[in-house]
Amino acid sequence: MTERTSTLRPMVRVSDIMSKKVRTCGPDHDLASAARLLWTGDCGVLPVVTGPERRVVGMITDRDICMAAWTQGKSLSEIPVEVAMASDVVCCRPGEDAVEVVRRLRDRHVRRLPVVDEAGQLLGLVSLVDLARAAAAGALPSEGVVEALASISRPPPDWRP
Repeated sequence: MTERTSTLRPMVRVSDIMSKKVRTCGPDHDLASAARLLWTGDCGVLPVVTGPERRVVGMITDRDICMAAWTQGKSLSEIPVEVAMASDVVCCRPGEDAVEVVRRLRDRHVRRLPVVDEAGQLLGLVSLVDLARAAAAGALPSEGVVEALASISRPPPDWRP
């Protein structure tokens, strides 16, 4: 960790808190295999990667899978991941300040970001939970994490129950 100039708190880098062992799938995999990976890994998201360099091309969540099954009217084994994945992926780098990543999560209304190198190769995943744990340990300001969670959890303005 390096010192942050604006405070006495040391800067927490993404690499200090990210998960390095991340399950992935490819865009050509079917949703049944993606759902199986989510279930066996007890996780809610999979980065979608291509090639041996594991370049991130999308993200797929358990909710994406459920909604695709409902809207497509097909079995999960008939639907490719690329149909349901989010392809507008926001990533971060391992050397980035975790406080900046909290802001990015808040601003983009996402709970997790893939961590990539300069070539877009997947190195890990950082989540709001990772950031909350760092805040609980006193390494990050908790206000930013709480604000991000509140913002991400807020329904869109046009949402109607």
